[in-house]
Amino acid sequence: MSETVSCTNRGDIAVVSVDSPPVNAMTREVRAGLKRSFEALRGNKDVKAIVLACAGKTFLSGGDMREFETGVQDPGYHEVLRLIEDSAVPVVAAVHGTVMGGGLETAIACHYRIASEGTRLGLPELTLGIIPGAGGTQRMPRLIGLEPALDMMLSGKPLTAAQAKDAGLADIVTSGDLIDAALAYARDLVARGAGPRRTRDRRVAGGEKVAEVIAARRAQVAKTMRNRNSPNVLLDAVEASVSRNFDDGIAFERGLSIQVERATEGRALRHLFFAEREVSRIPGVRADVKARPVRQVGIVGAGTMGGGISMCFANAGIQVVILDTRQENLDRGLATVRKNYERSVARGSLKAEEREQSLGLITTTLDYAALGTADVIIEAVFENMALKKEIFAKLDAIAKPGAILATNTSTLDIDEIAAVTKRPQDIIGLHFFSPANVMRLLEIVRCTKTASDVVVTALDIAKTIKKLGVVAKVCYGFIGNRMMDPYGREAEHCVLEGATPEEVDSALENWGMAMGILAVYDMAGIDIGHLTRVERAALLPKDPGFYRPSAMLTERGWLGQKAGRGYYRYDGADRKRTPDPEVVAMLHEEGRRLNVVQRKPGREEIQQRCLYAMINEGARLLEEGVALRASDIDVVYTAGYGFPRYRGGPMFHADTVGLRAIYDRILEFQKILDPQYWQPAPLLKQLALAGSSFARHQAEQLR
Repeated sequence: MSETVSCTNRGDIAVVSVDSPPVNAMTREVRAGLKRSFEALRGNKDVKAIVLACAGKTFLSGGDMREFETGVQDPGYHEVLRLIEDSAVPVVAAVHGTVMGGGLETAIACHYRIASEGTRLGLPELTLGIIPGAGGTQRMPRLIGLEPALDMMLSGKPLTAAQAKDAGLADIVTSGDLIDAALAYARDLVARGAGPRRTRDRRVAGGEKVAEVIAARRAQVAKTMRNRNSPNVLLDAVEASVSRNFDDGIAFERGLSIQVERATEGRALRHLFFAEREVSRIPGVRADVKARPVRQVGIVGAGTMGGGISMCFANAGIQVVILDTRQENLDRGLATVRKNYERSVARGSLKAEEREQSLGLITTTLDYAALGTADVIIEAVFENMALKKEIFAKLDAIAKPGAILATNTSTLDIDEIAAVTKRPQDIIGLHFFSPANVMRLLEIVRCTKTASDVVVTALDIAKTIKKLGVVAKVCYGFIGNRMMDPYGREAEHCVLEGATPEEVDSALENWGMAMGILAVYDMAGIDIGHLTRVERAALLPKDPGFYRPSAMLTERGWLGQKAGRGYYRYDGADRKRTPDPEVVAMLHEEGRRLNVVQRKPGREEIQQRCLYAMINEGARLLEEGVALRASDIDVVYTAGYGFPRYRGGPMFHADTVGLRAIYDRILEFQKILDPQYWQPAPLLKQLALAGSSFARHQAEQLR
């Protein structure tokens, strides 16, 4: 077995090589190996330069995420990077692959950098609620200048090798053998008498404008990263690269780094990092279960959803056949798909040849028989049980043995749909979110008889088309829409109580939701949810105020953005929402007519009612086994429903607030509001009274 870090001599050049699969993370073992190698090279007069390189698919990819929970063990990052930077001979970092976080901080502690074409270099720490804490906030501004360093760290977006060279981050970009090129570069440095070029000794270009630049960036993050603390902490640290000497700046950065690591924001974002990797672990599904091959996909329905789903598969290089009942629907759907691709080409995110390649994988048909060779067929028509059953009966008749039949339903009972086929083991829900070609979330709904290899295939499909697949069991609305039901119910009832739609949505958006729920209804079409409730009328609460605002707007044809008005007006060319006094007056009058107490709830109450109703329903989903883990619910809501990632998802947020505090508040709402809605879920009550949390419950369940 090879050493994690080894050192070999190529003449008078030493090559220190890291080999720690799969991604050469900066673990304690790697740091210890680097320390050992660079200490051994110190004072070695036979070595004139050092090349630091990595085996495998990438240079050092970043820090060891596990150490956020366990603490960083010696040797620490700063000790090792200082040792590298202190080298008396030039150190060349030979970088390739994905050089992120602690990996890039290591590279900029080296004196020179050579990159392979295709390398991506970034400092994405803010996406985890932390800052580059291994010297990145002090070295990067010194290396590439104040504003470029801020751009890099605030956006989290990686630079290409060419962009890194233009910025001064990489000295050379090579298309040849990286080690050979690095050795040649090191020998050239030695021949030229070029000694160490320590990043810490540089001045920060643009530093004379630091006060002005930092003030402007604070104003920017106040708008674009609302409610977040780590961006402002980052700005404090970067400002220190100008106002303090290097050693003082490093000490200041270390203190700030510890602060944000322990803060709720950092813990929330790390929670999601691990939660997103946990979703593919399905209890009861053996590790040796193999996915079925997927080479061709059929899609029933050429509407917005069907077209978006087709793009997902075509982008992954998979053949797609779209079926619809009318040629004009197919023509319109394909035209929309082409328009979406052309928009991407115009933005520069897609090449023209890639557009044509993807479009070439999509064909259309009016004949069900054309789907007979598909490995997976996804039904994507509107929410109507009778129609979906009719379609599945036809698919059952023509689909080949072993083909997976999936429905994109967002609410309906998929077991009922599966029952019309002779292959219930091959039926599954694949609930895409609109726009399907953009949204990350894919709810995978496992029916009572769905085979394990179908579940594994669905998870494999999610990865192939770059989605986050979260498995749920069958119930009304699955995870996301079922929890959205009480959330929206409270928002609408607050309007009947005298709040305006703008006050409700502003309360939710100021808390961090990407969009207030009433504005979401306007965007999606108010009639969509209303018609679903009409179908389920026998199952709804006996309450004339239940979703009454949506019903009234639908009855008047005020369906939201597509009609130019809904909860708001959309009169301008930019379709920007503006308050509608007529709607406000109508809904307030309806509240009085229904004898709804005109409480006019304030911002905090609106937030608590909407969020706590959602959390309480999440607890029921866990009790019922619809959601496998509390963290799965958090992934669903942050990936598909605009829940702020920096709050970790609804169940993580509940733990942050404290389940006892939420339980007690629900009991208060039970007294002052309609008690039929404010019954604490048994699991929530149990955990609250025991002083426990959803996270602890999850850990105990998975033991």
